[in-house]
Amino acid sequence: MATYNADAPVLNNYHAVVSAFSDFLTVAIHTILYERNIYPQSSFLAARKFNCPVRQSRHPKVCQWIQDAVAAVEIEMLKCTLSNTSLVIHAPPPSSAPLERFLFSTSAFPSLPSSEALTPFNDNPPPAADLPEQFRAAISRLSSLSSTLSPLPPDCSFTLVTELRDDVDIHPPLGPDTPWMAAEPGLQKQRKRNESEARAVSSKGKDLGGVRTTPIRNVESGAFVMEMWVEEGRGKFEE
Repeated sequence: MATYNADAPVLNNYHAVVSAFSDFLTVAIHTILYERNIYPQSSFLAARKFNCPVRQSRHPKVCQWIQDAVAAVEIEMLKCTLSNTSLVIHAPPPSSAPLERFLFSTSAFPSLPSSEALTPFNDNPPPAADLPEQFRAAISRLSSLSSTLSPLPPDCSFTLVTELRDDVDIHPPLGPDTPWMAAEPGLQKQRKRNESEARAVSSKGKDLGGVRTTPIRNVESGAFVMEMWVEEGRGKFEE
């Protein structure tokens, strides 16, 4: 079984790596919603995670949405189908343009058959004692971004978006029995098969990349290698 523990994680198999990511992603989403004023800051309570102060929404439906969304991401992560997960903040209607896109890139995570998620890594790694410390630093960085990013308009909305790896045999998890739906075209990669190589070739949608990018932090510990940054979209700067 996975041996991930938030206080002394042992990333000895892929399942443990994904569990660590899910744990961090949950805290990061709550932090972003608080810091970017998506909901009134009075609706968040003070808590502790990774031995640092964090904010958590007190609204049951918000908490349930985050829990369900992260669980859906974890299912796809265990299939090794995802390269990026992003929290996208949209302008209020009628525009609904993507304003900010917080990226969590896990493209450097191991890629292996889903049946091997609980198979121990060959090198039998020791506890990743520095991982909580790195998570703590990443959350601290997220908490300070409001002094760097320009303010958002009131009544913004948000969603969680995933991007597939460029393997040709990976298909979107869409259908009536899944929690996923296709993102708007501007947030999609156009994937075309490269006949000379066993992979797909991607081109960016118009809202990917943004007009300004701010690095957040890289987290590296054993098999856990994640990059984080935020992209500010053109809709944020248009009059």
